[in-house]
Amino acid sequence: MTQSLPQLRLGPLEIGFPVVQAALSGYSDWPMRVIARRLGAAYTVCEVMLDQFILNVTKGRKAKRFLRVSDEEHPCGAQLMGAVPEQFPPAALKLVDAGFDVIDLNFACPVKKVLGRCRGGFLLSDPETALSIVGRVRDALPPGMPLTVKMRRGMDQSPQSRERFFTIFDGAFRLGVCAITVHGRTVRQRYEGNNSGEFLREVKEHAGPHTVLGSGDLFTAQNCLDMFRQTGVDGVSVARGAIGNPWIFAQVRALADGVVLPPPSLHQQREVIAEHYRLTEQIYGPARCCQQLRKFGIKYAQLHPQNRQVRDAFVAVTQPSHWRAVLDRWYAEDLPGVQPSAPAEGYYA
Repeated sequence: MTQSLPQLRLGPLEIGFPVVQAALSGYSDWPMRVIARRLGAAYTVCEVMLDQFILNVTKGRKAKRFLRVSDEEHPCGAQLMGAVPEQFPPAALKLVDAGFDVIDLNFACPVKKVLGRCRGGFLLSDPETALSIVGRVRDALPPGMPLTVKMRRGMDQSPQSRERFFTIFDGAFRLGVCAITVHGRTVRQRYEGNNSGEFLREVKEHAGPHTVLGSGDLFTAQNCLDMFRQTGVDGVSVARGAIGNPWIFAQVRALADGVVLPPPSLHQQREVIAEHYRLTEQIYGPARCCQQLRKFGIKYAQLHPQNRQVRDAFVAVTQPSHWRAVLDRWYAEDLPGVQPSAPAEGYYA
């Protein structure tokens, strides 16, 4: 059965295919974004960056890693997080100068350390500060530059938290935000419990013509189509489900046309993993790339029929020759891949 998907637009940017790669702290660096784009993502967002970091980084190796946008990535978004409204505009403009096409404000991160510093999801408890940030950044950006926001459904499930959510949500659109991504869990829930499709449906109905993307528990192509069908959102933002499975974007495209693509074969996996390594070594250097890629290897291993052994092999990698040895041993025969498993809790369906 085919399923018609909306065409996604962010301000003046025509994204088209409405399944995008989310900002993933510690993951969605330049190599991951490039791989995702090549395998079907129409739009990606870099890992979240602190305003203070952006203002202090200059032209060193960190700037090369974090502020890199290559020609094949456009359009690409930069996600910004902080606590002090005055620091956001100059940081946002620095990201514009680096070549990012969209600025995304993080009002969603549920990490305890982030909340303790009044950043991320904490701002859902402080509409005045959150909207001050939105207004200041919108005023500072070039008129045609898209500004978006990432939110959760509130700090908790209390009526006060709900009221603050909609105060920020409505206020952000009034101030010129062109789209808001909403994760259906509260900040207090983190990644536990069910991701509320009912809340996402309510938010989209409330938003009317404004663009709303849904987020949370999108681990398979069917999960993505289910979110469109059950909530009516304009797009979906794939986060954890894209780590080690960049093929999910092509799988959604095909499934919307009624075609079920099989998981990538081991030779298809080997080709992408090898390219991921090449790109990572290019930006991090040989000394750091294995450490950076280990967490990706663990996720890639989920698509291998002998996933536990392959996972352990990637964990043991400490130098480039070890990485190549894992591919030579475990990906030599072109066996069928397997569908990665989703977490038992909070599975979106």
